Amino acid sequence: MNIPIESPKELGLAIRATRKMQRVRLDDVAGSAGVGHVFVREVEHGKASVTLGKVMQLMRELGLRLMVEIPDSATEEYSKLRTAGLRPLKARKPRQMPAPIPGKKTP
Repeated sequence: MNIPIESPKELGLAIRATRKMQRVRLDDVAGSAGVGHVFVREVEHGKASVTLGKVMQLMRELGLRLMVEIPDSATEEYSKLRTAGLRPLKARKPRQMPAPIPGKKTP
């Protein structure tokens, strides 16, 4: 069954329903997916700031697939990008703290 997912909460509900149907304990699926039990609980409750890569690990462990519907007009560009790939991101330079002002106390 395909269901539309429009929020982290809806994705969490789908993950929880699948886990419950499979009669798998939360800590067991966490261990086999390589994530923590707190992480699984947060995903199932729809926490918006979880790491996507870990969510995908959890979904793979439960046999779930994530599908994205893109406009027909983007299909050709997606195919090109998938074949060619993207250039690696440049490493960010660490932010430098401003030099202390002589005679001024720092908090």
